[in-house]
Amino acid sequence: MITPTIQRQLTRSIRHARCFSSTPSASAQQVKRLGVIGAGQMGLGIALVAAKTAGVPVTLVDTNQTAIDKGLKFADKLLAKDVSKERITQDQSDKIRSLLNPSTTMDALVEVDFVIEAVPEIPSLKFDIFSSLAQICPPHAILATNTSSISITRIAASTTKDPTNTSASSRVISTHFMNPVPIQKGVEIITGLQTSQETIDTAIEFCKAMGKIPSQSADSPGFLANRILMPYINEAIICLETGVGGRDDIDAIMKNGTNVPMGPLQLADFIGIDTCLAIMKVLYEETGDSKYRPSVLLRKMVDAGWLGKKSGKGFYDY
Repeated sequence: MITPTIQRQLTRSIRHARCFSSTPSASAQQVKRLGVIGAGQMGLGIALVAAKTAGVPVTLVDTNQTAIDKGLKFADKLLAKDVSKERITQDQSDKIRSLLNPSTTMDALVEVDFVIEAVPEIPSLKFDIFSSLAQICPPHAILATNTSSISITRIAASTTKDPTNTSASSRVISTHFMNPVPIQKGVEIITGLQTSQETIDTAIEFCKAMGKIPSQSADSPGFLANRILMPYINEAIICLETGVGGRDDIDAIMKNGTNVPMGPLQLADFIGIDTCLAIMKVLYEETGDSKYRPSVLLRKMVDAGWLGKKSGKGFYDY
């Protein structure tokens, strides 16, 4: 039970946090142009919010032209919805849309101040991208990743073959946005061993300019969000596979008992069953702790191709 005394303490803490978070850092760089790598759901969401809320031009890079076309079509749909609901005017929509500049080559990122990588969770792919970014982007540019599980220290190390040369690795950080980006306010700021204070300050201030509420996390397996969230989802799946409860009852008790907008099984469908498995594997392998062992049913669903909403079938049918 929350007593009046505890309530007063919580209120003071919240006020202090708001005051602290609203004070801009003197060492933060100004971001005048953003680059986003990956035109999928996350990348497109980040690019659209940056253009819409921060008002900066965005270079959206994806080697797949079809992915770019699909992403921009989705952006048009979201902007049209905002206009129809009178959240923005048509002129504002046109202005926002004009700030999204697609490209199929990373060479287009030669003038960005900040770049955010949002490609699939494949370590070798991210290492290759950051190695290239260190050569392509200006020497002041912040190199951010949207990874939800891969070590930031390892990603930063891929920017140079000389570990004593920290000019590029000190500018590497994670800005882990929550999905869907246009709706969710939270963003995790994760620092690697090499990350400089200026990089941290710039990332925090830019995320605020995008209308987000940043939280900092150390470079530890799963970071904050997934370290807490994924075992919760995994345990719900274990409850289902062992017969502790049915699908609807598991989701209902968490929705109605803890006031979350959706239950853990439905949430897993929206995140992607394969993504949940990938993150649980990272947690289990990097910590060696059995509490992070992926559920047998979770593995079977990935084997079956039942990946959730994106495949049309998961714990629910879509």
